[in-house]
Parts: sequence; C-alpha cells; structure tokens
Amino acid sequence: MGIVKISDELHDEIRKSSSVMSRSINSQAEFWIKMGMLSELNPTLTFHEIIKKQLLKEVVTISGAINE
Repeated sequence: MGIVKISDELHDEIRKSSSVMSRSINSQAEFWIKMGMLSELNPTLTFHEIIKKQLLKEVVTISGAINE
C-alpha cells in the first residue's frame, strides 16, 4: 500500500461520492483510478461497456442485470 497525494478539492469530491455510492473513501478513489485506467486502455468503449466487461470477467450473474 502506498500514499498518493491529491488536492483537497479532489479529496472532497471523493468523500462526497463515496457517501452517495456507499463506498469507503479509499474504495471510491480506487474505483475511479481503475475506471480511468480501463478507459485509457479501451478508448472506444463507453463506461457501461467497461462495467459490463468487468462484470462478465468476474462471472457476475444477477438475473436481468446484464443483457448479453
């Protein structure tokens, strides 16, 4: 585990978003970092397509949640 320095403004945005999404501040930051990385690696995919691919990769099978 490492320490990443971010601005106070970004930390506030992460804190507010983590509350809305019911995630810890660290989990919200990790999610945003991961989504940013996946977006850079897959520039032609939409956010929803990236999420769908990640859910399929993890074999998430919530009935009706994924339209294949």
